[in-house]
Amino acid sequence: MTPRPLRLSWSDRPVDFSASGPGVVRAERPRRFATQDGRGEFYEGDNLASLDELVRARPGSVSLAYMDPPFDTGRVFETQGRLAESGVSVAYDDRWSDRAAWLEALAERLVRVRELLAPHGSVVVHVDPRTSHYVKVLMDELFGEENFASEIVWRYRRWPAKTRNFQRVHDVMLRYRKDARVEGRWNPLYEDLAPSTKATWGTRKQRAVVDAGGKRLRSTTLEEESKGVPMGDVWDIGVVAPVAKERTGYPSQKPEALLSRIVTSLSNEGDWVLDPYAGSGTTAAVAWKLGRRFVTMDLGEASRAVVHERLAGIGATLFEGESYEKSQQTRKIAAA
Repeated sequence: MTPRPLRLSWSDRPVDFSASGPGVVRAERPRRFATQDGRGEFYEGDNLASLDELVRARPGSVSLAYMDPPFDTGRVFETQGRLAESGVSVAYDDRWSDRAAWLEALAERLVRVRELLAPHGSVVVHVDPRTSHYVKVLMDELFGEENFASEIVWRYRRWPAKTRNFQRVHDVMLRYRKDARVEGRWNPLYEDLAPSTKATWGTRKQRAVVDAGGKRLRSTTLEEESKGVPMGDVWDIGVVAPVAKERTGYPSQKPEALLSRIVTSLSNEGDWVLDPYAGSGTTAAVAWKLGRRFVTMDLGEASRAVVHERLAGIGATLFEGESYEKSQQTRKIAAA
């Protein structure tokens, strides 16, 4: 019997989240910035319009999309430190009329990201425990339950809150494949061997010796060094400390160590990595450092300021237009 499909339902839910989609040219087109060599792009404006531009220009080009949307917290997030002192006080407004409005906004962007993914690509959506179950069911519908790959739990330490409950110390990241029938990007990661394992067996690979019935008899030690234990789906990574060098002053900034794992494992050098919610620019910075190409976007003034400055600091200066060389050529032609 064919399983009956499940879907989230709410009042006045759109029939098609892409109905306003890629064929529609919006009144305000985003400003496009690119690195001199074209390996990085930043779209300044509404990410829905920016995604539409990309879908028209190059569908199926992205190997990895990482999405860290607002979490529907009902708060206005303010900047900190030097960024706040520069006069940019608000990073983003995370207030919605209701949970349905937040889900609709996310779904509109997910359907466009789906069009941008290559057959071998995947998307990772970063949410919190309050919303992850809604997003999981929504993504089962949009991507197909068969394309669900993993739920990653990011565990971190933070200053304890006063609450009559267990302390919340984790976020959730949902990974979906574009097409599970296609061999996807996958570079395995490893964790260090446990101290007890090292004390007993050392750091070289082990091979089990079994009898004819498959019962394990003993282990033998090989000459080859072990890479470690294949990484699990619970990651213990600290948040960005207030005094950390990578701290930008943008709230909800994610650590480079977290994005490094995602980008390394799910993309290859030269691949396009997409982040529709640029925020502090962590995804773009990590992708650049790891030899990937990136395209990111954001509407907020705080994000624009942080992203431009952060990328310039690692040699990924953004110039308006197709590229610096093309903009120079255009100016020469216009002058002539």
